[in-house]
Amino acid sequence: MKALIFAAGLGTRLKPLTDSLPKALVPIAGKPLLQYVIEKLKSAGFDEIIINIHHFGGQIIDFVRQNNAFGIRIEFSDEREKLLDTGGGIKKAARFFEDGKPFLVHNVDILSDVDLEALYRVHLRTGSAATLLTSYRETSRYLLFDENDTLQGWINKKTGEVKSPRKNFAPENYRERAFSGIHVLSPEIFDYMTAFPDTFSIIDFYLSVCDKIPIKSFNPPKLSLLDVGKIDSLREAKKFVV
Repeated sequence: MKALIFAAGLGTRLKPLTDSLPKALVPIAGKPLLQYVIEKLKSAGFDEIIINIHHFGGQIIDFVRQNNAFGIRIEFSDEREKLLDTGGGIKKAARFFEDGKPFLVHNVDILSDVDLEALYRVHLRTGSAATLLTSYRETSRYLLFDENDTLQGWINKKTGEVKSPRKNFAPENYRERAFSGIHVLSPEIFDYMTAFPDTFSIIDFYLSVCDKIPIKSFNPPKLSLLDVGKIDSLREAKKFVV
């Protein structure tokens, strides 16, 4: 099985650590974030991985090579000339997913206890264009799903902004779910990306096509998940992994 790890981010919320290294190599209990994600993917059966790189990308390449690619196939999608955002990053890496099979996308700064193999199986069973790992955690921005766990819109609770391709959309009629930064996509998704520019958000993309293709959620009842995006979260992350 194949996967893409998003490791190109600038890591501005983790400064000053990211003044000299990429977010992917920020250590948690002596091990870089990237290694946790690679090992989790490998243990779930993902043995072909592509990593997108930008900020201090050379350090990520060196780290993977020094560890003999952790015994699996690992390639790189080089965004050092231009950062492409999440949707653009997936689109650029399309060449890696030429086998026609679904693939998993995982943010490098997400730690969780989700069963990635189970997530992949759910995606295969539903036949969705994309399956998003979601949770009920508190946030200001929620994806909105109907009773069939199909994406219909988005809301920013702080500003009141609402997005949906559907007319007369009423967000109060839908279930609020927080996106985790982990999702499985079917390669048919690339057909809908052709009209998009090089740089775009995958969430904006999902919201623009969810009335045309099924975008589903997978919402495990007891999911433990941590976004290691801020300095304050590093101490909590250490407790998470030990």
